[in-house]
Amino acid sequence: MNLDEIQDLIKFVAKSGATEVDLEFEGIKISIKSPAKKTRREREIEQMQAAVNHAAPQATINLPENKIINEREPVKDVENTTSKTTGENKSDENKYVTIKSSMIGTFYRSSSPENPPFINVGDKIKSGDTVCIIEAMKLFNEIESEISGTIIKVLVDDATPIEFDQDLFLVDPS
Repeated sequence: MNLDEIQDLIKFVAKSGATEVDLEFEGIKISIKSPAKKTRREREIEQMQAAVNHAAPQATINLPENKIINEREPVKDVENTTSKTTGENKSDENKYVTIKSSMIGTFYRSSSPENPPFINVGDKIKSGDTVCIIEAMKLFNEIESEISGTIIKVLVDDATPIEFDQDLFLVDPS
């Protein structure tokens, strides 16, 4: 076996995806080892997680005894309800139900930029209606409502990264 044949063998093993091959023939022993490669799916998941982490703002929290913890919080576009909410409005919001994300991905309100959003504030929805699309690993997943009611707020901007279990819509079930 000459050098060219050995190089061809190494290339063949690398393309096959094998991480370890031991061969013995004509009194020659050859062992080829390479690190395990990540699958395409694993690389895409890492890229999505990096995009979500990059989009999340950095927050610093001061604790007693001057301890400081850095924490990432999910990005949400919520109308200014926290600073201007009265006790009466908080009790109103408690009767609302949220539609949450069932996966990590990119949130889209419509099927394409030319089409209108699936739902708007004030629209009546019923269980099974498509409310948005979440793109995950180049697959577009239609998200259906599990509840009936009226859309009160859209909590996420169009075409933004979202996390699993993130609030997407606020719905009045009455």
